[in-house]
Amino acid sequence: MKKKLRAILLIDDNPADNLYHRMVIEAENVTDSIIIVEDGIEALEYLTNCSKENQPDLIFLDINMPRMNGWEFLDEYEKLEPQHKGHCIMMMLSTSDAVEDKLKATKYKYIRGYSSKPLTAKMLREVIEDNFADYL
Repeated sequence: MKKKLRAILLIDDNPADNLYHRMVIEAENVTDSIIIVEDGIEALEYLTNCSKENQPDLIFLDINMPRMNGWEFLDEYEKLEPQHKGHCIMMMLSTSDAVEDKLKATKYKYIRGYSSKPLTAKMLREVIEDNFADYL
């Protein structure tokens, strides 16, 4: 890999999933910065308050979360100022295999893919290969 991603943001309320996903990302050594938030509200706060250097290059977004779920987050994300969105790739990562959810995800221009949990090393490598070719 030529260079690492600036940061990866995990938006998920499940501590066990976050721990596991952190371990997968760390083992692949694709970033030095993994930010974990538990819902869409925390994610929006992070994105609007972080410095440009700490903006994520990649976001993994869960659907079912308290306070603000993944769909609500996407609706609010679209309203953010461009400087708060950065140039990140966003992937849905959910326990839901529902066809309706997969179809709904395609309606959001910021979603680049939809996968079932858990995140695997293979999935992470594929996301990076497909979206960050200059990082390899």
